[in-house]
Amino acid sequence: MIKICGVRTVEDAVACAEAGATAVGLNLWPGSKRYLPFADAGVVAAALPPSVRRFAVLVNPSDEEVRRAFSIVDTVQLHGDETPARVRELSSLGRIMKAVRLTAATEPGALDAYPGELLLVDADAPGYGGSGQRADVALARSVAARRAVLLAGGLDPDNVADAIRQVRPFGVDVAGGVESAPGIKDHVKITAFVARARAALSQLAEEHP
Repeated sequence: MIKICGVRTVEDAVACAEAGATAVGLNLWPGSKRYLPFADAGVVAAALPPSVRRFAVLVNPSDEEVRRAFSIVDTVQLHGDETPARVRELSSLGRIMKAVRLTAATEPGALDAYPGELLLVDADAPGYGGSGQRADVALARSVAARRAVLLAGGLDPDNVADAIRQVRPFGVDVAGGVESAPGIKDHVKITAFVARARAALSQLAEEHP
């Protein structure tokens, strides 16, 4: 999976799809610098082809906020302080992916408590994602050895291939690394990122079928 997150316009969404991204994230949390109001998010989501998986990023949402998000996306990404029990509750509403910050105290085995086909691993940084900082490589690789993960945190076209080789994730997630300014996507960077990520992930699959 190659996910471009923080997409805010139809033009950027189309550019992601045309570049070959397999997923796009729409940030519905008002505290984000890439925040997209719900009505606008619906327009952007509708512009994507069915082959591109749509994610809504939420932080500590209510049940109603999650239900509403599922009216326009395929998957809800929980990027707050949700416990495994809370993630299980919300999983009854649809497909959920939990995002976790890898800290010095993180025990990879403890993350098995989070349900879902995928787990997003991000950097240990203040706030709820989008810091541009790199995730701890050793910890990320330990988690990726246990379950399918999306690797996030400070990725860009220049470092994504090396990060994939080191961590061996199921896929990657990028926001700021393909932007010219917060929330403003750079289509050249998107194309380069997707191409390099796809090549590295394909090589990984060939080495470890």
